[in-house]
Amino acid sequence: MDLSISTTDADGTRLVSVVGEVDVSNAGELRSAVDAALSEHPGRVEVDLSQVAYIDSTGIGVLVGASHHADEAGCDFEVTHPQPNVRRVLGLLGVEKELNVEG
Repeated sequence: MDLSISTTDADGTRLVSVVGEVDVSNAGELRSAVDAALSEHPGRVEVDLSQVAYIDSTGIGVLVGASHHADEAGCDFEVTHPQPNVRRVLGLLGVEKELNVEG
């Protein structure tokens, strides 16, 4: 499945909406989108995973790295609306709290 990423602004929040499956073959696209959102120095970056059915360890690594970059930049970072199977993987890896998973 192809990966589609769109970014929008809303009240100081950059919303990065991801659709598809995130794996080693396309995790760079996610990294680029989140890095671009962070480079604009918003108050908050939210990554919406409601349309992501699968994410591998490379994709999760991208999110963890982005969370660290956001902390360094003084920006709030949050992963929202993960599907149950994605949320389970985030929980098994122990990164839910680090990614401020909501929804």
